Amino acid sequence: MGGPTVACRITELVLDCRDPERLAEFWCEVLGYAVLGKEGDDVEIGPPEGFGGLRPTLVLSRSDDPRNGKLPLHFDVNATDRDQDAELERLLAAGARHADVGQTGQESWVVLADPEGNEFCLLRSRVT
Repeated sequence: MGGPTVACRITELVLDCRDPERLAEFWCEVLGYAVLGKEGDDVEIGPPEGFGGLRPTLVLSRSDDPRNGKLPLHFDVNATDRDQDAELERLLAAGARHADVGQTGQESWVVLADPEGNEFCLLRSRVT
């Protein structure tokens, strides 16, 4: 009968933030995304080919609500055309900064934060 039926997949991730324009600029640079649309203060970014492909879009939704502690979800990213050290340099130049979440220093990944302090990890593996 074949493999399991996929009922749905993640097409968008929504991130509440204070400055959607600034985060859109940052995440477009990091992921090679483009601005796909704006609605009010919200900005949707995604692959240049648009919504609906294999890569989810990000909706950066303006919110002035205070953030209480660490987000329960974070992004993991992998370099596509360079090694981890070169990608780390690129991400830091784009506005990321190192973040301490209790790592030992022996991890194969690097914990970073975007311009609003949202943690994400740069993994060692390179993907295509």
